[in-house]
Amino acid sequence: MTWKKFSGEVIHSPILEEIENAIVRETESGYKLKVCIGTDSQVKGALTDFATVIVLLREHHGGFMYIHQDKTPQKMSIKERMLVEVQKSIETAYAICDLLDLYDVDLEVHADINTNPMFKSNKALNEAMGYILSMGFIFKAKPEAFASSTCADKMVH
Repeated sequence: MTWKKFSGEVIHSPILEEIENAIVRETESGYKLKVCIGTDSQVKGALTDFATVIVLLREHHGGFMYIHQDKTPQKMSIKERMLVEVQKSIETAYAICDLLDLYDVDLEVHADINTNPMFKSNKALNEAMGYILSMGFIFKAKPEAFASSTCADKMVH
C-alpha cells in the first residue's frame, strides 16, 4: 500500500514506522496529538477513486496528513460505496491503533456520511456507525467528519 504526504512525496518506509517517527518527533516538540482517519470517493467515468487519509492533529497547532489512493472499476450503489469508504478507514485504523495506544494518542474514524436524512449518503449512516463503534473506535459523521469530508475529499475532487 503506497502512502504519500500532502506534498505528493511518496513514503518509502512502512506507514507504521512513519507515524511512530511523527508521534515521537511531535511529542518531543511538546504537542499533544490526535489522529483522525477518513475516506472519501468520487466516481469518475468507469472508475471510482478512493482516498484514505491519516490526519495527525497537533492540539491548537494545525496538523498534517498521509494519503493513500486507489481506484476500482467496480460499479457500486451509493450505500455500498459509503460502506467501502468506512471499511477502508477501519482497516487503516485497525492497522495503527496498537501503535496509537502505545503512545496514548486518541483516534477517531470519520465517515463522509451526512446525518441529515435529506442526503443520499444518509442511507448508510446506521450501518457505518454500527461498524465503526463495534470495532471500538470513536465515530464522527458530517459535519464533524473533516478527515473524510474535507481532507480526503480534496484528494479525489
